[in-house]
Amino acid sequence: MRIFGIDPGSLRTGYGCVESDGSRHRLIACGTIAVPRDASFPDKLLAIHDGLHALLARHRPDCVAVEDVFHARNVRSALLLGHARGAALLAATRAGVPVASYTPAEIKHAVVGYGRAEKRQVQSMVKLLLGLDAPPSPHDVADALAVAICHLHSRSPVEAPRAGARGARVVHSWRQYRPARQKA
Repeated sequence: MRIFGIDPGSLRTGYGCVESDGSRHRLIACGTIAVPRDASFPDKLLAIHDGLHALLARHRPDCVAVEDVFHARNVRSALLLGHARGAALLAATRAGVPVASYTPAEIKHAVVGYGRAEKRQVQSMVKLLLGLDAPPSPHDVADALAVAICHLHSRSPVEAPRAGARGARVVHSWRQYRPARQKA
């Protein structure tokens, strides 16, 4: 299953595409869509939408997972984030991909095991779960990958992919995840 995670932002939107066979997660692509600070707000939303739409067409995910706007420093920030999130939802809907939303606490709990984890902890767990050499950076990328991983860990057993190879097992929770042993 291929999941495309999005961490919406009005200046920088993080994205990450992760593929999983049920026991291992693999990074497909990640990065940010940065918009010029001096662009008008409608132009920023258009850039976010167009960038995500092109990425979704390229990577063809089975589902898009988006971080929900749960709180912000002030009302204006929440409104701006809500607009950026709307542009992301529109891009996913135009691509014909189902969308799932998760709160920051749900994402942190699914990835780290603690709903109030710090950004560094999320980055470290994303690094471990995807077998990366370094924690993903900037934090927008790590958050987008965490959203995708959260969706993979939150699926019900009915949604989990079937084990294809003999002896392969389907993992339904991050608690069951064990990295494969490397051959000597």
